Amino acid sequence: MTSSPPRTGPRPLPVHLATALGTWMSSYAASPLWKTGSLPSNPNAPEIARRSANLRTHLAEVPTEAFVGAVQRAVADRHARLIDAIHRYRNHPYTRDVADPPAVWRAGTTVLRDYGAVPEARDPAGPPLLCVPSLINRAYVLDLKADASLLRFLAARGWRPLLVDWDAPGPVERGFDVTAYVAGRLEAALDAACDCAGAAVPVLGYCMGGTLAIALAQRRPRDVTALTLLATPWDFHAGQPEQGPLLGQAGRALEPLLQLQGELPVETLQMLFAGLDPHTAVRKFLAFARMDPDSARARAFVALEDWLNDGVPLAAPVARTCMVDWYGANAPARGAWRVAGRPVDPAEVRCPALVLAPSGDRIVPPASAQAAGAVLPRAATHTPALGHIGMVTSRRAPSAVWTPLAEWLDGGLVRRT
Repeated sequence: MTSSPPRTGPRPLPVHLATALGTWMSSYAASPLWKTGSLPSNPNAPEIARRSANLRTHLAEVPTEAFVGAVQRAVADRHARLIDAIHRYRNHPYTRDVADPPAVWRAGTTVLRDYGAVPEARDPAGPPLLCVPSLINRAYVLDLKADASLLRFLAARGWRPLLVDWDAPGPVERGFDVTAYVAGRLEAALDAACDCAGAAVPVLGYCMGGTLAIALAQRRPRDVTALTLLATPWDFHAGQPEQGPLLGQAGRALEPLLQLQGELPVETLQMLFAGLDPHTAVRKFLAFARMDPDSARARAFVALEDWLNDGVPLAAPVARTCMVDWYGANAPARGAWRVAGRPVDPAEVRCPALVLAPSGDRIVPPASAQAAGAVLPRAATHTPALGHIGMVTSRRAPSAVWTPLAEWLDGGLVRRT
């Protein structure tokens, strides 16, 4: 295995470093107040008030200068460990250990990858399964590495996953709106999948790809035999009602950028994701600093970080729909989202459906994903105890998600032809 060139992540690096330093330096600046009890307490956070009181008790006999010095050393040590972890990540020898399978169809920058052709496939001519990832980030999160690949797992069970690989928008796709992606590219990919099958096919959608797949299943009922939704948002104000309006406002504020560039840049997307939990990257990299760099855990960390940092921009019309219409106005749940002029209504999707809404999801709150199951007429909903990405990449994913998903596809609800 050869070393890859030094990486540039985690993206956006200035935001992650500023968050870490801002938090730690504010702790240092306020450290004299911790001893004197001058820090304000939030009456709505009794646990924080209790811990603050305990801290003052323990520090009562500690000289202020000694305590402030200890905090200063702790900040410097933590910052050094973070920088070292980022350096180790950037120079880690891991490279992705699987190759993308061949394409059976393409249009513009979009290709349909055939997982019946991978070495793990039990039956290259098995029943096709159309897999629709999000337009945000790369499609290979469903095929991250040899021992973390939902698609190769399904291929080994006899299915023939066909992955819609959107890639980055090209000159044509930069003008696409959601209708162009659903009624144009996605329906054409469905045609190609049905040609491979000689019949209708089941459809699997992950994250935003599931939202698009709901519209596809409604538009093409004769060609979709079943619908599986993994961490798919539908009610964008459920679970975290304050988040949707904030992202809607951010979308409107970014309008000059969208007009100027014709797309929402990767760094801006990454910054919006970081805003969901600004300290996530810092916690992850401090944990990585404690790992054996040759361990399976470290390789899994690097593989996932490589995918997270390998983002793609979002076409401006799609960005407006996602941020302003979906998050801001909650158009899907209100019946106001339209594709080619037709309201997208899950109640019209009559095929069997499986909704997997992970309980630890901080990107798509479980209530948002469960909302799709509540309106799909023939849906079963399950809430595996995993996160948004962990449900398709973690060590627990095969037992908690992949196997139940495969058993559902193999069962009586989906006729394999």
